[in-house]
Amino acid sequence: MSFTRETGLAGTASGSAGTATTPEGPAHRGPTTPGPSDVAAVGISDNIGVDTVRVPEAAEEAIAAEEAVVAHNYHPLPIVVASAEGAWVTDVTGRRYLDCLAAYSAVNFGHSNPVLLDAARAQLGRVTLTSRAFHNDQLGPFAQALAELCGKNMVLPMNTGAEAVESAIKVARAWGYRVKGVARDQANIIVMEGNFHGRTTTIISFSDDDDARADFGPYTPGFRTVPYGNTDALAAAIDENTVAVLVEPIQGESGVRVPPAGYLPAVRALCTEQNVLFIADEIQSGLGRTGTTFACDLVGVVPDLYLLGKALGGGIVPVSAVVGNDDILGVLQPGQHGSTFGGNPLASAVGHAVVRMLASGEYQKRARVLGARLHEKLGAFVGHGVLDVHGAGLWAGVDIDPALATGREVCERLMERGVLAKDTHGSTIRFAPPIVIDEADLDWMIDQFGAVLRDLRGV
Repeated sequence: MSFTRETGLAGTASGSAGTATTPEGPAHRGPTTPGPSDVAAVGISDNIGVDTVRVPEAAEEAIAAEEAVVAHNYHPLPIVVASAEGAWVTDVTGRRYLDCLAAYSAVNFGHSNPVLLDAARAQLGRVTLTSRAFHNDQLGPFAQALAELCGKNMVLPMNTGAEAVESAIKVARAWGYRVKGVARDQANIIVMEGNFHGRTTTIISFSDDDDARADFGPYTPGFRTVPYGNTDALAAAIDENTVAVLVEPIQGESGVRVPPAGYLPAVRALCTEQNVLFIADEIQSGLGRTGTTFACDLVGVVPDLYLLGKALGGGIVPVSAVVGNDDILGVLQPGQHGSTFGGNPLASAVGHAVVRMLASGEYQKRARVLGARLHEKLGAFVGHGVLDVHGAGLWAGVDIDPALATGREVCERLMERGVLAKDTHGSTIRFAPPIVIDEADLDWMIDQFGAVLRDLRGV
């Protein structure tokens, strides 16, 4: 991939392919239909190839500064975000982009959400960290509200999604030995092909993604992998030493893959029958994204443990949690697990505000209604450069015909048109805009995607 330098973009008549911009910044929030002058101003051209992305000088300098000292464990699109509000971000040149990734669903409620910012500001002036060596006045109310949202009675607060998964693994093993009676060090946990639960050493030990796994061994034992969505394979893998089944109700990193309708209910039934914990990783799929509070709600299933993160911190602070009942989480005793920052007052204040927002049901309904529109409109591209569309709510995986382009190439062309999305597994594009996105902005995003497909097809 080569980058072409571009200067003076902040002072152009148009800051993006869909939003008029003045030298002082965005002229308005909503998109407009770009005319010929708009297209020329932002560098969208029929001559732009998939191997060249134009990068303004200011962005190039910021990227170079980052690349010089930050480990290269990501391959981001060449955009440097300086500010954001709602579903829109603004780069260092003043150009605005529609965010259709929402930080992998961490920004479900939009950038700079005023309710969440108010909660954070209020707590910043009081106390932000005590460690769990002492109590604080925010953790209890937050945990109680979160437990009620989940229909459970106990919360284990942590920080990142991977920490929540690691915590659940420890809890499941301890429960297996102390409650189920599994022989010491013989516990096994069943996981799914195509899973993504994080990148810690234990978690990548049961990943089948070579990029995440290769050269990081030796790997942690105690996991069995079965095909995602295959109930028979799951049933065959369970034995007397199985303590848990760990599953994403919708596989995010794998391309927003939804299992067969009867799969999760069958997982629930098997786990109940065999005295095995059902652990649902709802770190990406939960908290309104799929049009319900949890993706498990789509099929009326309640797991033993919910793993939550990302949107729980409102895009402001990292907040995660394992949520279940005390007959499971109660196996932990003082000193057996912990986190200096887990359950800190600032995180608790923001997390509590998130839970209060979800309690109204407003965001779930919005994701459900706009999600139906998203999937209907994206589905019209099947057979026209798209092989399939899958997902739920405001979360869609779009399989691009690999003969047409890679997912990265499509995302680069979308970026040129003012839309930010992320590819995965070669030719799949993920769309997950903030739930607060305007309907007009959603339609505009889909129009830009259609324009990219037409450009690639030469029609």
